[in-house]
Amino acid sequence: MWRGLRSILCLFCFDVTFSECVFAQKAALNESIQRRGIATWEIATKIWQLAEPGYQETESARLLAEALEHAGFAIHRGVAEIPTAFTATYGEGQPVIGVLGEYDALPGLSQQAVPEQQPREGTDYGHACGHHLLGAASMSAAIAIAEQIRTGQLRGTVRFYGCPAEEGGSGKVFMVRAGLFNDCDAVFHWHPSGRNTAGDFSCLARAAVKFRFQGKSAHAAGAPEQGRSALDAIELTCHASELLREHTPDFTRIHHIITAGGSAPNVVPDFAEVFFYVRHPNSDVVRDIYSRLLKCAQAGALATETTLQEAYLGGTLEVLSNDTLAQVALANLKQLNDIKYTADEIQFALRLQTTLSKPQSLDTVVQVFDSSGEVSKSSTDVGDVSWIIPTAGFTTACFVPGTIAHSWQAVAAGGSSIGNQGMQLAARTMAATLWDLFQQPNIIAAARAEHAGHIAGRMYAPLLQPNQKPPLDYRNSPTAP
Repeated sequence: MWRGLRSILCLFCFDVTFSECVFAQKAALNESIQRRGIATWEIATKIWQLAEPGYQETESARLLAEALEHAGFAIHRGVAEIPTAFTATYGEGQPVIGVLGEYDALPGLSQQAVPEQQPREGTDYGHACGHHLLGAASMSAAIAIAEQIRTGQLRGTVRFYGCPAEEGGSGKVFMVRAGLFNDCDAVFHWHPSGRNTAGDFSCLARAAVKFRFQGKSAHAAGAPEQGRSALDAIELTCHASELLREHTPDFTRIHHIITAGGSAPNVVPDFAEVFFYVRHPNSDVVRDIYSRLLKCAQAGALATETTLQEAYLGGTLEVLSNDTLAQVALANLKQLNDIKYTADEIQFALRLQTTLSKPQSLDTVVQVFDSSGEVSKSSTDVGDVSWIIPTAGFTTACFVPGTIAHSWQAVAAGGSSIGNQGMQLAARTMAATLWDLFQQPNIIAAARAEHAGHIAGRMYAPLLQPNQKPPLDYRNSPTAP
């Protein structure tokens, strides 16, 4: 950790070596984040408690935007035709460096901040991917950088992107399409995890769709021949998709849930809905598999004499890794990692680990892992950003080691002081990494050259349909057309 008193060196750089001046300015970043530590955690906790669905994060977005506005950022709300998306900009001129923030929660994962499964009352949602921490830490880092721009230590522009609906809503894809990243020189992101990692990792591309079937209701016993079951159409579609799995490329993922399937067994369902994801490390493969999945749904409708509505929600591309930027983040994460559990946190972690399938040593929180070359089995709309601008990210240990995301255990840890420790480390790592880019334009030049090499001969083609609007209602309960 940087020592606070050394920050005065930046006022007397003519008396010290360059490395000492660097030390002093980065120490000022660290002190800025520590000074705001309690306030940042309060915002993260409020967002954790709100647990708002994708595209409905009205209060969560407001909390972050108002904090940034109070710090002097220029706020643009409702960007990309999304009420809960915003940008916050400070400074002027080049370089323009972006920081990504998220704040949507997941359904079916309500949980208190305790090491036993105990849902919270009044909500079905929970921050099982730690986006309450993600947005708050990125905000804190952006403010720390803005303070140094204000005092003349740095020159350029820092921009925070308030990104809604990362969990299946593809919010950033619509922000990319709106041109909001076009003037950026580089973009950084981070994510809560059970361990600290950085490197030029990638992920799976993803397409999402809701197939809705309209049939004809009838008495299931008295007049079954007069009914046309929308649920039967879904069952055929799902069975066909299972058969499709056998004939897809390696690393393909196809998964679904039935969101509506009727109300009573003695009534032939006249409406039913199924929600599908298709994933693969290559977005071109996703496009191909999706066209085949659509045929499964069309076959289900044909066989049951029902009508199919394809509600395509969009998709996200695989992340184009950037090793130049990743190595800067990795170096800072290694230098700044100071996570250390208190006695109470150790007891919390050990109790929670009794519920995990594959618990890991608590000692891993003091380690930093190089994730270069890894392909995550998850998906993120950060991928689309990475296709147009050099992008890199990292993770910090906000969950108990061995915890998987999208679990009640992740919600519990993310609402505890364990989550706070990881969040504060992320803020300091992000700020130090951004500082390096502002001070060393050669890093940005090398990152842009690497990015140009990755996209040579390829064009950015989002997994959107022509003129597709953001699916602002994708978390709403299904209703018949």
